[in-house]
Amino acid sequence: MRILNLYAGIGGNRKLWGDEHEVTAVEINEDIAGEYKNNFPKDNVVIGDAHEYLLRHYQEFDFIWSSPPCPTHSVLNYSMPVKRYPSMILYQEVIFLENWFKGKFVIENVKPYYEPLKKPSINLGRHIFWCNFFIKGREFNNIDVARSTTEELAKDLDFPIPRCQKARLLLRNCVNPEMALHIFKCSINEKQEVLRRF
Repeated sequence: MRILNLYAGIGGNRKLWGDEHEVTAVEINEDIAGEYKNNFPKDNVVIGDAHEYLLRHYQEFDFIWSSPPCPTHSVLNYSMPVKRYPSMILYQEVIFLENWFKGKFVIENVKPYYEPLKKPSINLGRHIFWCNFFIKGREFNNIDVARSTTEELAKDLDFPIPRCQKARLLLRNCVNPEMALHIFKCSINEKQEVLRRF
């Protein structure tokens, strides 16, 4: 299977997918992309803009996972002194993939401080997901990422501590690998049909 992993970070969602697939990961930060490559040396790592890469290459893949940046959507915006617009990249990708992508996709983000503009397919833990296949609900053991130390996060994720700046933030941004594996397995369930929204 050809997989596109967008906004890949250090690869929290990728950790348990195995090596039998052809994975292309896109990460704009060169240092973070280097950490990803250390964690998954067989993957093709592209340093660049994930949003633009998706638009140019979506037809080349069977499965797409996208985790657009969440800071402008997070409930943490309530505590910010200067308010900002939520980034519409998230919804652009949901609408685009729903209408044009022939494979299976999942777009992940945090639960937002506002009512989502498009209803998510499912909520799991502190995340919401939009996808074109059925994801079974399930509970996951999630540690309190806001209060955990870098070492606790690395242990919980079973990841080495990243050697670049903001290691704690990188680990906090990781999707729980068991949750990501559950979603990935749901996507490759042979009995499922791709859900079309026309």
